Amino acid sequence: MQSDANIPVSKATMEKILKLKNESDPAMELSQWIDELFTQLTIEDKNKSTLDVIEGIFEKNLYVKYYDDWVRNFALNLENIWNGHSARDLTPSDLGKTPAIVIGRGPSIYKNKHLEILAKSSFDGMIVCTDGALISALKAGVTPDKFKNFFVLTIDTQEHIKNLYIDETVKQYGNKIKCILSTTVPITTYETAKSFGMKIFWLHALFDYNKGKSSFNNIAGIMTKAKHQRGLPAIQTGGNVGASAWVVAWSILKSSPVILLGIDHGYPAEMTWKEIDKYHKIPEGLSEDSEVFKKAYPTIFNPEFNCYVKQDPIFQYYSNALKEFIPRAPSWVKTINATGGGAIFGNGITCMKFEDFLKQSK
Repeated sequence: MQSDANIPVSKATMEKILKLKNESDPAMELSQWIDELFTQLTIEDKNKSTLDVIEGIFEKNLYVKYYDDWVRNFALNLENIWNGHSARDLTPSDLGKTPAIVIGRGPSIYKNKHLEILAKSSFDGMIVCTDGALISALKAGVTPDKFKNFFVLTIDTQEHIKNLYIDETVKQYGNKIKCILSTTVPITTYETAKSFGMKIFWLHALFDYNKGKSSFNNIAGIMTKAKHQRGLPAIQTGGNVGASAWVVAWSILKSSPVILLGIDHGYPAEMTWKEIDKYHKIPEGLSEDSEVFKKAYPTIFNPEFNCYVKQDPIFQYYSNALKEFIPRAPSWVKTINATGGGAIFGNGITCMKFEDFLKQSK
C-alpha cells in the first residue's frame, strides 16, 4: 500500500481507510462501500483493473445489505404475485419489431429538453419509463394519452421508491399505464401503483442465480410456479432500473430499436464535483487532486458525441454492466444512444442526436 504521505486526504479519512483495510467482517454496510473502494484502489494489484475492483465491492455489498430486504419483500408480495399478471403477458403475439424509447432521469434529459421534444413528436412506438423519470415525463406531456403503449418499471427494494409514484399526474394517467415490478419491490410500491389504477405485471430480478439450487432466485422461481405454471420472466438488471428497462424493452416487449434517453451513467464535464455530490455522495476530506480520487472519479471522452463525461464509482459500475450487456443481445436488437452524451458508447451501440432519430423514423 502507498504511504500516507502520497495520498492527500484528511487524517479522518485515512484512519477509515486503514481500519477498513484490516476489516475482516463481510457484513459491511453499503455506506462504507466507497471507503473500501479507496482502500482497494491504493493496493497495487496489476491483475485487477479499477472496474474489476469496483464491481467486486459493489456486488458483495449490495448482496450483504439488501438480501434480507429481497426475501422479506418477496414474502409480502407473494399473494399478489400469485393472483397477478406475469410480465410474460406483455410479449406481443406477432413479435413485430416496434421501436421503444427508454426514459431515464440523467442530466441530459433536462439539458437537451428531450421530454418536450418527444411530447411534440409523432413517435408511435413504445415508451418504457424508469420510475424515477415517470412524474417528469408525464408533466412534460409524455403521457399514455399520446403514447398508447406506456410502461413504467421498478426494480429497487427501498421503501422510499413509492414516492416516485405519488403525484397528481400519476393519479390522472395511472389506469392507462402498465406497471412492471420486480418480485422484490416493497409492498408499499405495489400498493401505491395499484391505488392509482395501474395494471401490475411481475418479473424476477436476477442477482444470485449463479448459486444454483440454494439461490434465492431459484427458490423464488419455484414458489411463483405454484400459481404461474410457466413462471415469471427473469432479467439481468445491471444494478439499476435504466439498464433493466433496456432489457425489458427487447427481451419482453420484443422492441427494436431501443432508444436511450436520460440513460447517461455519468455527468456533463461542466458539472462541478460539488454538484455531482448531490447525486452520489463523495467521501468528505478526499482531495480532488489525489490519485485515488482520479481513479474513482475519472473523466472520460465520448468520441461519438465529442464530449467529456465525469463518472463516479457507481456510474462506472452501471455503465460497464450495460456496455457488456448490449453486444450480447440478439442480433436483431439495435440499441441507439440518443442522449447527446453520457458514458454509453462502444461495441453494438449506435449514437445519434434524438432529433435525427425522429427524422429518420418518420
